[in-house]
Amino acid sequence: MQTNALEFEQYDQLQDDACAQRIIAAKQSLGKRAVILAHHYQRADVYRHADLTGDSLKLSFLAGQTDADYLVFCGVHFMVEVADMLSSPEQIAILPDMSAGCSMADMASLSKVERAWQELSGIFDPDEIITPVTYINSAADLKAFCGTHEGIVCTSSNAGKVLQWAFERREKVLFFPDQHLGRWSGHQLGIPLEDMAVWNFDEPMGGLMPEQIKKAKILLWKGHCSVHQMFQPQHIIRFRNQYPNGIVISHPECSFEVCKLSDYVGSTEYIIKTIAAAKSGTRWLVGTELNLVSRITEEFKSQDKIVQFMSPMVCMCSTMARIDPQHLAWTLENLVNGNVVNQIKVPQEEAGLAKLALDRMLKIS
Repeated sequence: MQTNALEFEQYDQLQDDACAQRIIAAKQSLGKRAVILAHHYQRADVYRHADLTGDSLKLSFLAGQTDADYLVFCGVHFMVEVADMLSSPEQIAILPDMSAGCSMADMASLSKVERAWQELSGIFDPDEIITPVTYINSAADLKAFCGTHEGIVCTSSNAGKVLQWAFERREKVLFFPDQHLGRWSGHQLGIPLEDMAVWNFDEPMGGLMPEQIKKAKILLWKGHCSVHQMFQPQHIIRFRNQYPNGIVISHPECSFEVCKLSDYVGSTEYIIKTIAAAKSGTRWLVGTELNLVSRITEEFKSQDKIVQFMSPMVCMCSTMARIDPQHLAWTLENLVNGNVVNQIKVPQEEAGLAKLALDRMLKIS
């Protein structure tokens, strides 16, 4: 960052309408040198300025295919790391607010995973028995850990296929950081619930006895998404009682009980495409982040489809919401002035190891 960079304090009290005008002007000034990417869960007053939208992996791919010098990613930290790793070395990946993180990703740190690996080595050689699988919602150093230990990355749409790949190589899987995606994906492969043990990273040996570890096909890291854990079975039961012909669709980060009661379970892209392809006049209960549900509720009104949010409580990705019009305006106007703020750059060695795990996923997907 240059010493003459514009300070964020100058933007903090700006009204949203003023920010919007300044964002539009900065985008026009930058032209094709900058591309704004917004995740599906992004707040509407930021999402409206996006050049590209989608889930995290899709956006990272799209960013790398552009000729833009600057990839301004309106998402969370791990997403920008992936964009940095999948784009060209000349492209600069930027996160408008460095505090935009992911509570789920934070539940699995490299030190905790390495400690688990060390503890498991007291029972068997984990590098011979276990394939580490990390959800893409994780830090780059955990992807690098998987690259080092012949492991792999997965997304919410390919987790089942990734688990199949893993079991073809070793007899067990350590799945982190989201226990719910791991459990649902294992269940879809026919693995009994009793053969999937939860590894509590706050307890020695994950809070498990050696016999439980030896029996388990999947060790599920005790992590979760703070948004998707808000959805409960009673929300679905209440909906079905009120609308017997209604259809329920949920994200696999929801609890096992919610997924079991749903008609469809899939990624954000899957949810959007499934509702888009449905007949007019259908009513949907959707178990995923509020900003996405609000957006598709409006989008499909013209098709006479009723889309409603699963929880009676407000459930939005509060960490992603830290990227607001003020931070976006600050980021773009700094670029106009020749200053790069909040660049995310994964160290070269770490990126190389993480790419091994990512490439394994891409090869089987």
